[in-house]
Amino acid sequence: MSDERKGKEEIQLVIFKIGDEEFGVEINQVREIVKLVSITRMPKAPVFIEGVVNLRGQIITVIDLAKRLDLPSTGRTEATRIMVVEVGDNTVGMIVDSVSEVLRLSTDEIEETPPLIDSQVHAQYLRGVGKSYDRLLILLDLNEVLSSDEIQHMSRHVDSVKDGISKDEKSK
Repeated sequence: MSDERKGKEEIQLVIFKIGDEEFGVEINQVREIVKLVSITRMPKAPVFIEGVVNLRGQIITVIDLAKRLDLPSTGRTEATRIMVVEVGDNTVGMIVDSVSEVLRLSTDEIEETPPLIDSQVHAQYLRGVGKSYDRLLILLDLNEVLSSDEIQHMSRHVDSVKDGISKDEKSK
């Protein structure tokens, strides 16, 4: 480690893209990254909730992060991924256009979100802006991306899916 880096606090970020914007979230909130799988739609769900998936026996809600943040997406491609993240006590899948890397940033390289940030993302979702060489990374606060009401709504959907699965298994 160079003298310059010694003593400076660092965070590790998972870097991903939505449209032309690069975002980062703390690695300790990301459980895994998986390829896009078939998603079961849920009736009466908010527009940004894509549905639910069965990930190795665990039913998780999947949201389209581009829709949630009101950003243009590049559309679904081979690079599209579901980032499985921890938001509070909940596990949620977030569809992103691509995931590029894990990056270490010194806390000195993170600044408060400028008042007129050159991004269309709502300020409440932002934790700051990271500077890495010639790149600017928008750092998301995943705990703010979903309201507690939305998380409760998703939990109810997941519970109803689980109830439906257990009833099907009992009738076999």
